[in-house]
Amino acid sequence: MHLLSTFGRRLVAGVAVSASLALTLTACAGGSTPSTAGGDKAATATSLSDFGTMADLEAAAKAEGTLNVIALPRDWANYGEILDAFAAAYPEITINEQSPDVSSAEEIQAAKTNAGLDTAPDVFDLGLTVTLQNTDQFAPYKVATWEDIPANLKDANGAYTGDYGGYMSIGYDSAKYPEPTSLKDLLGVKYKGAVALNGDPTQAGAAFGAVGLATVQNGGTLDDYTPGIDFFSQMKKAGNLLKVDVTTATVTSGETPVVFDWDYLNAAHTADKASWKVTILPGTGYAAYYNQAINKEAPHPAAARLWEEFLYSDAAQNMWLKGGARPVRMDAMTSAGTIDAALAAKLPAAPADSVVPTAAQSDAAGTLLGEKWAAAVQ
Repeated sequence: MHLLSTFGRRLVAGVAVSASLALTLTACAGGSTPSTAGGDKAATATSLSDFGTMADLEAAAKAEGTLNVIALPRDWANYGEILDAFAAAYPEITINEQSPDVSSAEEIQAAKTNAGLDTAPDVFDLGLTVTLQNTDQFAPYKVATWEDIPANLKDANGAYTGDYGGYMSIGYDSAKYPEPTSLKDLLGVKYKGAVALNGDPTQAGAAFGAVGLATVQNGGTLDDYTPGIDFFSQMKKAGNLLKVDVTTATVTSGETPVVFDWDYLNAAHTADKASWKVTILPGTGYAAYYNQAINKEAPHPAAARLWEEFLYSDAAQNMWLKGGARPVRMDAMTSAGTIDAALAAKLPAAPADSVVPTAAQSDAAGTLLGEKWAAAVQ
């Protein structure tokens, strides 16, 4: 079974980081304004046909010579290899990797703060909650492989498109903690001061997914995330919930020994910590995808569109798979024989019963979390 919907994001560091990020990017800009070699044609292109051919798009992007990306950690779903592959394919284009560990919300803030400057992000990688709140920030674009992407994983007009995803899981240091077999286990004394979320669920999709999982595994539905909020409130009262943002460093050092995160992100830590193991709990599973979008004021609009075409190519989709994530074109590529079958066979078994939030459910849950999360875990 493959995934059927979208979500999520990384770390949340709060207003202070947002402010410093804005200052940093603006300072780097030096007051300059973007120069788009592709001109209005690139900035308004909604598909490859608007350029003519792939060669025409490549030429326009090479003339711009730069691509600004943001919030792409190199150890996140194999992004390092993907970035390097794009750089190798287009050495004429310099990739500026800005602020890799910021949240989805901070990506949007960086675009707004640096609007009109050549340091503004050209592209976004976002969770559905932040995506739905900021559709007016995106330039519609449909990649050449658009028809391969399930309708429920993309905006009908091309404003945003799901790309890669996974299942909510629990990673843990098996040298110090037993394998949890249910969420109830994590409320016990064995996990005192040990359980961490990857960010704040009001802004980070991985943490949001953890609340979603807790909801459906505690008798709730995706129409009301209250049971999930209540579960983490109980965990906080038990003294088991850590308020530490999860990184490779915190996992390796033992600062965050038990972690709610997407299966492919938890699995990546096994390379850094020999005793690290990952489990997808029995019962109802919770699945989600991340979304790609183009900044409507991208300073390098042709390069932004070339990046999107690259991400949805067979090569890059198989790179997501190499990172343990499930690429959005997986079913179509499997049918076409272009999926890397060996890598696909290594994916952990999907839960027999999985749920995914609709856009409306995600939006409602985001509102509820905004109202109740802070008080529940303070």
